[in-house]
Amino acid sequence: MVNIIETPIITEKMTKQGESLNRYGFKVKVSANKIEIAKAIEQLYNVTVVSVNTMRYSGKKKSRYTKSGVIAGKTKAVKKAVVTLAKGESIDFYSNI
Repeated sequence: MVNIIETPIITEKMTKQGESLNRYGFKVKVSANKIEIAKAIEQLYNVTVVSVNTMRYSGKKKSRYTKSGVIAGKTKAVKKAVVTLAKGESIDFYSNI
């Protein structure tokens, strides 16, 4: 259940939302649904989840020019989850550094 969450999103925007709106972002597996994400966050961080919003990003096509010609490829698809916690609860990502 906990292996659904890949990494927390630690950006300036998500840090500001965490402080003011009690919302935290995570990169999750593409196959995960909102209920699984909420259970995993509650288990991992021992908090109460109020809501989960998800976003799916498809992989982007990339190409580069080399001596032997054009190499084309694609980045992998990503799913992000923004989790809202109950009032008075928070997650500290920097506690075990």
